[in-house]
Amino acid sequence: MIKKILLTLVVLIVIIIGGGYFYLTTKFPIDSPVEELFINSTPERFERGKYLVESVTGCFGCHSTRDYNKYSAPYVTNLKGGGGDNEFTIEKGLPGNLYAGNITPHALKNWTDGELFRAITTGISKDGRALFPVMPYQNYGKLDREDIYSIITYIRSIKSIKKEVPETEIDFPMNIITNTIPQHPEFKEIPNQIDDYNYGKYLVTAASCNDCHTQKNKGKELEGMKFAGGFKLTLDDGSTVYSSNITPDKETGIGEWTKEKFINTFKAFEVPLKDLNDVQSGGQNTLMPWFEYSGMSNDDLGAIYDYLMQQEPVNHKVDEWKN
Repeated sequence: MIKKILLTLVVLIVIIIGGGYFYLTTKFPIDSPVEELFINSTPERFERGKYLVESVTGCFGCHSTRDYNKYSAPYVTNLKGGGGDNEFTIEKGLPGNLYAGNITPHALKNWTDGELFRAITTGISKDGRALFPVMPYQNYGKLDREDIYSIITYIRSIKSIKKEVPETEIDFPMNIITNTIPQHPEFKEIPNQIDDYNYGKYLVTAASCNDCHTQKNKGKELEGMKFAGGFKLTLDDGSTVYSSNITPDKETGIGEWTKEKFINTFKAFEVPLKDLNDVQSGGQNTLMPWFEYSGMSNDDLGAIYDYLMQQEPVNHKVDEWKN
């Protein structure tokens, strides 16, 4: 009798697990049809796209080879967009080995504009596969449609690089959970620049500041820790860096910073790539993309500052680097 009950329980568990697996793999990712888009390339879209990709959204920081011998590990400019090296690994706390794809015309020649638009804003690739959210499509889906058109226009124009990138391998069960993460975009119009809070918020969303400057547990933000830093990142040499507190807390954040200091901190990196500081073996480095963000305009950096200064201050001291 006991064996029969146990056998029945085992069968029920198998049915439940099998049914759950079937549901998650057949009902997700979300139903998101590809739009019939043909994005007309204009000089205005090209320039806006170049600005966004190279200085705000930071696409090349992941989708290119990075030079870890330079401070902030900038991307190698003649390899931009050709695909990221394996920066996202099990050893670095990721659920598998994740590769940022080649986004130059060589790899995208068979992608329609609609397929690119869906991938960037929804997180569903050309083949219907859900993208792991280290690609911040959840943020890009909150931008202005026109800005996404501009991004697509620009990446269509960059130098084509013939580089094959390995397929991403996500471990179980995260490979199943990843299917549930893509969501329908909620596009926003670019706010008027005089609206410092909402315009700054728009830029912070585009730059994905929150993704690194807020601690998370299993992908969920820790309550009360928005922008308070302490998010762990592992560099290629095994050293560990923690994101800084960028709340307006006066003791542990940027509450004592003036807008001028904030802007100048970024602009200090607006130099030729060769002039960035070299990092000695075992020396302190960072993944903060200073070189890329330094290309933002003073007005946009100032808007980000204005937005951050209106956030809740969080007293949280961060030791940013450990060898």
